[in-house]
Amino acid sequence: MVIAGPTASGKSGLALAIARAFDGVVINADSMQVYRTLRVLTARPSPEDEAQAPHRLYGVLSPADPCSAARWRDMAAAAMDAAWAEGRLPIVVGGTGLYLKTLIEGLSPIPEVPAPIRLASRALLTAIGNEDMYRRLADRDPQTAKRLDAANSQRLVRAWEVLEATGKPLAVWQDQPLDGAVLARWATLALLPPREGLYAACDGRFHAMLAGGALDEVRALVAMDLDPALPAMKALGVPELAAHLAGRIGLADAAAAATQATRRYAKRQLTWFRHQLTAAHVVNEQFSESVAAKIFPFIRQSLLTKV
Repeated sequence: MVIAGPTASGKSGLALAIARAFDGVVINADSMQVYRTLRVLTARPSPEDEAQAPHRLYGVLSPADPCSAARWRDMAAAAMDAAWAEGRLPIVVGGTGLYLKTLIEGLSPIPEVPAPIRLASRALLTAIGNEDMYRRLADRDPQTAKRLDAANSQRLVRAWEVLEATGKPLAVWQDQPLDGAVLARWATLALLPPREGLYAACDGRFHAMLAGGALDEVRALVAMDLDPALPAMKALGVPELAAHLAGRIGLADAAAAATQATRRYAKRQLTWFRHQLTAAHVVNEQFSESVAAKIFPFIRQSLLTKV
């Protein structure tokens, strides 16, 4: 089954409750929780939670090792197969919509980009900046450029590296039929609490992260001297806390900027899940034990009608 929802909605708590009740394996579908070093700042399940049920794909990659949707899909498919082989229920949980969509529907058949081209593309972006790289992309691939925001470094460098590696615009590949979906009978649940309550949860959780060691995590990450274009360097809170550690802003201003960025991200997630994910069951509440009790009949029915 799949549990989707925005950050701070309580997905991990719900997944753990379901895993305990239905002998499940919790499989991470959060693009930042796959990385080591940032356990606190990415709100990974605690060691105590992980001891209560099997958890997979949490903290499995170095921040220096970027994870793509296709790579995650392959790892998740293997984790699901292992769960089924053990007679357990795979519970895929996370807020990265692209990952979930890739798992359920597949991806455009874009060939793997060789590592040297990926590294050269990121180096070029660092050297010339977003605006210049966007102009270069628009000259060679205007169709893809129209779909991109020049400020989105990750999507910009992805479009460039695909063009460099394949000789074809990213838009051409994206218009091809999808492939690579995991064939399963999906029971999909969306946890979509009201926005104001979600924002309050985002704020409270970030301040708890600061108290729990998030600043030390970012200090360790910065000490690795990684390419700033890597996904882990853009995790919520990392740019702001890194700026504080560099002496550019105070901690209070960094926290305010990080919580604002988290709210904006949660808003985008809510919009995406409401319009892009077809959920069999939607819960418009923050997770609680009472919510879990309401959801269990849906899960039980899904298991009984499995074909």
